[in-house]
Amino acid sequence: MFLIDQIDQAHPPAPDKFDPGGLIIGHVANSDPAHPLFHLPTIWGIDLSVSKHVFMLWVVAALLFIVVTTVVRRFVRQSETNPVPRGFTNALESIVTFIRDEVVQPNVGSKWVKTWTPLIVTFFLFILTANAIGLVPIFDVLALIDHTVLHSGEHSFMQRLLHGGATATGNYNVTAGLATITFFAIIAAGSMAHGFVKHWMNLVPHGMPWPLYVLLIPLETMSMLVRPFALTMRLAANMTGGHIALLAILSFVFIFTNMADSAVAGVSTGVLFSVPLATAISGLEIIVVLVQAYVFTLLSAVFIGMAIHAHH
Repeated sequence: MFLIDQIDQAHPPAPDKFDPGGLIIGHVANSDPAHPLFHLPTIWGIDLSVSKHVFMLWVVAALLFIVVTTVVRRFVRQSETNPVPRGFTNALESIVTFIRDEVVQPNVGSKWVKTWTPLIVTFFLFILTANAIGLVPIFDVLALIDHTVLHSGEHSFMQRLLHGGATATGNYNVTAGLATITFFAIIAAGSMAHGFVKHWMNLVPHGMPWPLYVLLIPLETMSMLVRPFALTMRLAANMTGGHIALLAILSFVFIFTNMADSAVAGVSTGVLFSVPLATAISGLEIIVVLVQAYVFTLLSAVFIGMAIHAHH
């Protein structure tokens, strides 16, 4: 990073030239730490100021709470006269039933399915919503409105809000937080099923020659720590990589415009290459949004099930 900074300082981009690197980083990174959305005090050395991705976490949580609560309450009121769910209620019930019957129960067993289904369903809905919101160009539309109508100042709240990515699950801190919940859920599941001490004893097989434990205990401890790390990296990398690919492909329009010093070259590149390929990748991203939410919840259920059924 130091070398890149030195190169950028020695050869800064010309004011009238398109900077694809700055565009990409500005669209996927968190907001500028020096200019957060809301300033909050620092406690125990931790800056609690609200950044763009923290704001998006609040948006996703509030949206899920409002939608799910409204749908469930409406269904409870209507169930007295019409117990058959319809519309979005039917879709929500299908998701919950699928996660319970196809993801949680086969891994944790019938005894613990009601205990861990709420957590796994919450994981799926939260990650799916956060991933999907990242595909909607909400802040790009706001930027256009601000540029043409509002004309907010350089240091206004609107400008701070527009900077940075909208996909909170593309932030490694967010995915690490979700993976940490899974990590402690694994410990809780094993402790509830076998007792706290027995859970840690179950990390290695019983009845083996004692010299093998010298090798197995460090390996199993490392495996226990690698699981949340793998969850963290897989989700964040996939969500960030797709947006970087889209922005890089669309950047070719402006790159070729600058190289040829002609708008015709840029338009031709966009029509023949960038827009068709970006459209195809956007379709792939829709699949990735769903798959990554499913994979995270599935692996979380598998890891919890491994703690409960330690000898299987």
